[in-house]
Amino acid sequence: MNKARKQTKPRILITGGAGFLGSHLCDRYLQEGYEVICMDNLSTGSADNIAHLIGNEDFSFIKHDVTNYIHVGGEVDLILHFASPASPIDYLEMPIQTLKVGSLGTHKALGLAKAKGARFLLASTSEVYGDPLVHPQAEDYWGNVNPIGDRGVYDEAKRFAEAMTMGYHRYHGVDTRIVRIFNTYGSRMRLNDGRALPTFMRQALNGNPLTVYGDGSQTRSFMYVDDLVEGIWCLSHSDYIEPINIGNPEEVTILEFAKEIIELTESDSEIVFEELPKDDPQVRQPDISRAKKVLDWEPIIDRKQGLQKILEYFLEKVKRVGHTNIS
Repeated sequence: MNKARKQTKPRILITGGAGFLGSHLCDRYLQEGYEVICMDNLSTGSADNIAHLIGNEDFSFIKHDVTNYIHVGGEVDLILHFASPASPIDYLEMPIQTLKVGSLGTHKALGLAKAKGARFLLASTSEVYGDPLVHPQAEDYWGNVNPIGDRGVYDEAKRFAEAMTMGYHRYHGVDTRIVRIFNTYGSRMRLNDGRALPTFMRQALNGNPLTVYGDGSQTRSFMYVDDLVEGIWCLSHSDYIEPINIGNPEEVTILEFAKEIIELTESDSEIVFEELPKDDPQVRQPDISRAKKVLDWEPIIDRKQGLQKILEYFLEKVKRVGHTNIS
């Protein structure tokens, strides 16, 4: 009876499903009536992110490195390929693994989609635009990437993954989608993953100086995770093949953002400046005209609302970890 019931549900595989974004997608697709298979090798993901789902009869977890052959028994209707280190600390510490998951991992996931006749959605990134010479960045911009720089292992892995995805679509007829994700924040972020928000939160809540690189004039656009999940849901159910930016065009300088975090946390922390990393993008703002037109999607949670939503999570996270010397 249970088996027959499950066969009536759409079935989805989410690679990287125990990560920050992947775990939120597991939640959403379960809520929408899917049977969810979460696959992760836990190199940057965490079992804690999906612990609340264990015991749900429509959820299963497979610990597996997607750079190796992927086997999933039975039918699969949709694959969300989110497996990859995604923060600067991760991909700088794991450059080869980052390149392998973008190339071999994407190849294996696309091969599964082809074998199962499943729709395939690739999680790409705004980093495909590199340090852009066009602002804001629209999907028809080809980018300004240093292929041999430190960041190139992530940027080029995602650019290659996009090329392979389109290759499988054109040559094998795989039904593919590509989302280019801009800076996203929310619960389940790691305190020490190197992204601006968790770093600033950790520093401010511990009363440490906030580290701003360069003069802080570089810009970013931050999106709350619920808006991203909605955009991916819409894209996965659309008929659109070309890449689509999903991001919040509300742009802010890093220096202004650091000041906002200090004010939000009521911290006495100061701001210190350090040398700007090589190839660090000077601007980052999505042009979401395509998402608005094709998906009827745009973010609804502004930065002030989103930061207020996330404050309690970081307060609890810092309290649980305790004062830390991690920088």
